[in-house]
Amino acid sequence: MTWTVYLSGEIHTDWRAQIEKGVKDAGLPVTLTGPVTHHEASDDCGVAILGAEPNKFWHDHKGAQVNAIRTRTLIGKADVVVVRFGEKYKQWNAAFDAGYASALGKPLIVMHKDEHAHALKEVDAAALAVTKIPEQVVEILRYVLNGELAGYTEQAAAAE
Repeated sequence: MTWTVYLSGEIHTDWRAQIEKGVKDAGLPVTLTGPVTHHEASDDCGVAILGAEPNKFWHDHKGAQVNAIRTRTLIGKADVVVVRFGEKYKQWNAAFDAGYASALGKPLIVMHKDEHAHALKEVDAAALAVTKIPEQVVEILRYVLNGELAGYTEQAAAAE
């Protein structure tokens, strides 16, 4: 069975590429999906398709609604949702995605640095795992898909 994993959140680092490489290197049966990560396209999709808006609020509103078609559909189809909060943890779309996934009963993995733990405590409480780095996400996927722990064997466990 192939699992679908939706990757939400911060778009300014290569964490998605790291997870993609890790999943591929581990040979995991995973399809990765996510939002449009081209910042300008994401911001301007509504007015580019539906027409200009003189008021910035309505400009952003149109874009948010068009993006929500993709986001809600892909989160709804996902088996697992990973939400990354970057250095500037006030990524409200990521917080929305975490809440939406949780409301749908989707298993949620959150990723952020320790210094954001207090600010994200409610988001973390909804998650089944809170990680710091992409490699931890890959290892969780390896374990839940294959029952394997990297570097762990039953023989090694028996010797402990």
